[in-house]
Amino acid sequence: MKSRIILALLIGSSITLSACGQAAQGTEVAADEGVLAESVVDDAESESTAVAESDTAESSTSSKKKGTHSDKKTDSSSESSSGTLAYSLSDGESISGGTYDAENEDESAIGAGGIISASVSGAVINKISGDATSADSSSFEGVNAAVRAYDNATVTLEDCIITAEADNATGVFAYDGGTINISDSTVNVTGGGAGGIQVAGGGTLYADNLTVTSASKAAIRSDRGGGTMVVNGGTYTSTGTGGCPAIYSTADIQVSDSTCISENSRAVIIEGKNSVTLENCTLSGNDQSTKEGSIKANVLLYQSASGDAEDGTGVFTMNGGSMKSSSGAMFYCTNTSSVISLSNAELELSDTGEFMIVSAGRWGNDGSNGGNCTLNATDQKIEGTITVDDISSLELNLEKSEYIGAINSSGQAGNVSVTLADDSTWELTGDSYISEFNGDTENIVTNGFHVYVDGKELV
Repeated sequence: MKSRIILALLIGSSITLSACGQAAQGTEVAADEGVLAESVVDDAESESTAVAESDTAESSTSSKKKGTHSDKKTDSSSESSSGTLAYSLSDGESISGGTYDAENEDESAIGAGGIISASVSGAVINKISGDATSADSSSFEGVNAAVRAYDNATVTLEDCIITAEADNATGVFAYDGGTINISDSTVNVTGGGAGGIQVAGGGTLYADNLTVTSASKAAIRSDRGGGTMVVNGGTYTSTGTGGCPAIYSTADIQVSDSTCISENSRAVIIEGKNSVTLENCTLSGNDQSTKEGSIKANVLLYQSASGDAEDGTGVFTMNGGSMKSSSGAMFYCTNTSSVISLSNAELELSDTGEFMIVSAGRWGNDGSNGGNCTLNATDQKIEGTITVDDISSLELNLEKSEYIGAINSSGQAGNVSVTLADDSTWELTGDSYISEFNGDTENIVTNGFHVYVDGKELV
């Protein structure tokens, strides 16, 4: 998931922070003044923020309170192993209005920990300053987020304005059994190394009719330990370059009736055994990946070596709505197994004309890092080329659907099975080389091209 900087601190150090979507002085920590730095990059998001971790990384800074409920002390129940709350909600508490600020490192503006339930409405919540001392604690536990619920706390927010300006400061974060219900609110994250709304470590977040903007990581995001996110309505935009998708999943994420935009990155990334389900959504991406070996695509299903996601089958489901790719293929599966299900979705390809790539890439071990994908299309029109390399596989199932394109037009490569129901058609745009065909060849429109099965001409 993320770049990890392993530091051996010998005498003193200086670090240059860089974040996706922000100007960076460099992506590696300088080996200066006795600091030994080793950079390990295995992420799809190119999350390159580096924060020094030391014996004082877990801040014990006392809470600072502002707004209408000032000077409320944070007791031990509101402190996690790292991080504090400027304002700690109490069980049964209901707040209306007010401004809640956090300015210290590892400090959230408002939230709760422990078995409590509280609500906030009409509030202005700001993480003004105070960077996280640990990028991992920020990304995995929500330390330094503007709003944070953890340790089985439930926090409900309505009609709030939430901003996060510090580095490694997520907008809204549910962690460790915490649940956040947020509706009719605005979340604006401008600091590096942080996303808009997020779960990790088994958190749950329900979002309704939000406007979320994130300048560094995904607007809708999860990280190590996963959880559940259910998003309904609203607009979710990531503006950063490189690895800043609209949705990043190491969890089960459901999004309905929403607009999701990635201005300069992939639209969706699913890591490992996790899922994204879209119902009647408008989605767009513009992959600007520049890493050596990167393959541009709108939806990436992959497994990294970060340990942030369990190995298994990634699942992408899209029912209705539309999805536009402004750069690269529509789908890319690598170093994992995946199931893609499409039904009645309007798909707009980039100028490359590529629909899907299933192949080895820059993750995993050479020779065993191909993709294994099952694509199920129902009431669906698909256009574009499909490429499957020699260590990958694809099972394409068409029902009440139309495919216009060619598969492995350059010749036989990976294992490709095509099942064409009687109510479906395949219109060739080039010669196609596959391993298995199930269906009636009368439903293949050749246009003067041929389909070869294991090297033998089928039509």
